Amino acid sequence: MNKPLAYRMRPQTIDQIVGQEHLVGEGKIIWRMVKARQLSSMILYGPPGIGKTSIASAIAGSTKYAFRMLNAATDTKKDLQIVVEEAKISGTVVLLLDEVHRLDKPKQDFLLPHLENGRIVLIGATTENPYISIHPAIRSRSQIFELQPLSEDQIARALERALSDKENGLGKVPVKIESIVLSHFSRATGGDLRSALNALELAVQSTDKTAEGSIDITLQVAEECLQRKVMTHDKDGDAHYNVISALQKSIRGSDVHASLHYTARLLEAGDLKVICRRLIVTAYEDIGLANPAGVSRVVQAVEAAEKIGLPEARIPLANAVIEMCLSPKSNSAISAIDQALKDIRDGKVGEVPSHLKDTHYSGAEQLGSGKGYRFPHDHDQHWIRQQYLPDLIKDRRYYIPAGTSKFEEALTRQLDKYDNK
Repeated sequence: MNKPLAYRMRPQTIDQIVGQEHLVGEGKIIWRMVKARQLSSMILYGPPGIGKTSIASAIAGSTKYAFRMLNAATDTKKDLQIVVEEAKISGTVVLLLDEVHRLDKPKQDFLLPHLENGRIVLIGATTENPYISIHPAIRSRSQIFELQPLSEDQIARALERALSDKENGLGKVPVKIESIVLSHFSRATGGDLRSALNALELAVQSTDKTAEGSIDITLQVAEECLQRKVMTHDKDGDAHYNVISALQKSIRGSDVHASLHYTARLLEAGDLKVICRRLIVTAYEDIGLANPAGVSRVVQAVEAAEKIGLPEARIPLANAVIEMCLSPKSNSAISAIDQALKDIRDGKVGEVPSHLKDTHYSGAEQLGSGKGYRFPHDHDQHWIRQQYLPDLIKDRRYYIPAGTSKFEEALTRQLDKYDNK
């Protein structure tokens, strides 16, 4: 039986890995481990299809250690024993243990001493947060690395490599594919390279040759193989970013119908991560202090969406979008911090007032640090007027309340109380 394209294109050495430069790029931690042949057990976590197995395979290939793959949920303790016996005979074995968060106690107890003596280099793979889901005994013996979803450009490069590789890829097949179609494979899989490779292979295998003998992969074929409809593109690919922009501006403008429309377009394109990020940004930027409880509910909805994934993620996201649209709006917080940042960048900094300087070191008193500081908790209502800003900008006011909700009206009253005392 022919192995899937995603399996055949799995990197053999660390320099062939797509993405994850923060871990495998030259000079980074896993790159240094491999170069020095000083491997330690590790846990790789992140969404499916982004390179956990590839990294484990490439580590083994680069170090020439034996490489074995097991699943913590389905493989038995006896399977682990076979790997350990092999390590006793042939030396170090790199063991990729998928779904490591499901490792039960008997398997764990058997494995621990072999991790301690270095006979087994464990690379645990999981989509779950290891700080929550993995037993501390395994976690304490492993370095934990978070993998990131691949970018569209990274996936496109991997697909192009698969199309040109004559030994393991599709290089011997007369495939014709336009860049817009390749972009759809890259974009619609949401950072999952395995899904993109599987869809590309399905498209090639299920498409008949033309009279000229080529296999033409059209946008319609790509959509059918991915089960993702492509959004209307312009030739420069700007439509994707225009939709993201339109979503935030529609929420800001309180148009619930337009906001749901643009959310649906991003959902149909499989851009869950993009939607989640944009909704959180919009919540804090445009709803902000007008409705802090609503902002918290947006964050909760996004966390729920990320946990359950598509297609069910559309439900909490729709709840969030509707509430955001119909919520009072305020951009007073972002305006305040942006103005403060502008002053810093314009050189309006000034010296920290002496009475606010740190006193927790020898010699601070001789320098006058902290002299004259008044401790607010020693005073009525735990407040006393004193200067906090540097002299250069002592009268600067950054936060200007919007007054669009009862919450921000209350903040205004409190601010007036402190500013005018």
